[in-house]
Parts: sequence; C-alpha cells; structure tokens
Amino acid sequence: MPLAAARALITAAAVEHRAIAAFDAITLEHVQAVVEGAESVGSPVIIQVSESVVQYYDGRLLPLARAAAETARAAAVPVALHLDRVRRTALLAQAAHCGFSSIMYDAARLPYAENVAVTRDAAQWAHEQNLWIEADAAAVPAGAATRPEPGGGPAAARAFVAATGVDALTVPLGARPDRRLLARLRTALDVPLVLRDTAGATAGELGLAAAEGISKVTVGTGLDIAMTGAVRARLAVDDITDPRVYLREGRRAMTATVAGFIRALDSRLPAGA
Repeated sequence: MPLAAARALITAAAVEHRAIAAFDAITLEHVQAVVEGAESVGSPVIIQVSESVVQYYDGRLLPLARAAAETARAAAVPVALHLDRVRRTALLAQAAHCGFSSIMYDAARLPYAENVAVTRDAAQWAHEQNLWIEADAAAVPAGAATRPEPGGGPAAARAFVAATGVDALTVPLGARPDRRLLARLRTALDVPLVLRDTAGATAGELGLAAAEGISKVTVGTGLDIAMTGAVRARLAVDDITDPRVYLREGRRAMTATVAGFIRALDSRLPAGA
C-alpha cells in the first residue's frame, strides 16, 4: 500500500485516546522487525530514522530511507516514515525527497529565543513541503512556574507552540510521566503530545500515558536491547560466522518487542494478539 502520512496516523490516535508507536530504525533488520511486528497485531506504525543514524551511515540518508520506504509499501498495515532529531539544515532539506511525511526538528540545545526562531523557520519550511513537524519542549523556560517542570509547564509549552507553529510537541516526561502534569499539558495544548525515553516503562504505564493524552510514543533502546540480547544468546551457544543466522534471531526478538509495545499503546488490541 502507499506510504501512510504520520499526520493522519497521529491525529487519528489522538481522537481515539490511544498512541501510535514510532520505532527508531538503525539497520534493515530493525525496519523489517517494525513492519512484521505491526502486521502481527494489525496496527499502523511509524518507522523513524534519526540524524545520529544518518551519521552512522556516513551522512547518507537515502539508502536506509529507500529500503524503509520499499518495505513500508509492501506492508499489510499503514506505515509512515519519520525523520527524527534533525539538527542540520542540510539533512532537513532531504526529508521531502526520501519518503518522509514528518520530521522532528531538535533545537532544544539552543537558548530559548534562538530555539523559537530556528524552529519557526523549520516549521514554515516543513509546511511548504507538506511535512508534519514536531519540536522539543525541553528548552522552554519555566517562567513563573513554582517548581521545575518539563518544558516549563503548560503555559510556557503553549506559548512555544504558538510562537513556532509546530504540529506536535515532544514532552520530556520520562518513562513514567506525571499524570497530573500530563493532564494539564493536554488541557493547555491543542497539538498532539509525543512521549520519549520509554526505557523501563511497563506496558501498563505506557497504556495509561496513551489513554491520558499521549498520541505518539517513541521507542529506541527497547529494540536495540532485544536485538543485542538475542544475538548474544545465539553466539554464546553456536560457533557460527554466518550473520544471517544470528541476525535472524535478533530480528525475531525485535519483532516480538514491537508487537508488545503496540499492544500496550492500543487498548483496542487483545493482550495476546
């Protein structure tokens, strides 16, 4: 089927009080596992390629992006491609030509005023290219908040969204988000919220976050842990040199992990689907 648009998947999830799982892909095995895991539970999914992964491939985005796009087009479920944690303008400019329907522009390292300015420029460019854009609230100042909060609290997060024009906001709430803060953010903002740093979160905690307003959950290390563990286990018992053997084990482990995360984020799916 055609590549899905991240905008459509995320907004539909927001309306239905569930979350779309977005998985970081490093290798072709990651890409295959994400699609196979999503197919196994009959759910849409997002494949993410981060700037750090592009750097791993010597700055070349197209080879992995093209492989991901072709795998996604052959999938039995809707799959969208997302370019994540972009800092370099040169990489940003490639997104619209490589099958991506959304980007996450990361200027959180910059002083607040500069963060707003460059993120606003990135959002304007993205919208001209018909791309959905996320940004990070981490650098939003706390202002009059009485205690430190991720993104400086709901009022500051709302001001950041208004000033930049982004379509979704990454909220650094950690794997176990503060339910009261999440509720306040959801009330204050009219854009979908994206949760990162899910390592260590239980299925129940992720499901609760989805039910209470998170519309997209990014999963990174969960797949890497699954793959590395499976490869180590196979090499510990077999003296093999054919990478197809142990990489197949790694892919199977990642596929099961993908299915587990998706089930946790979508209450419509049976626990054992």
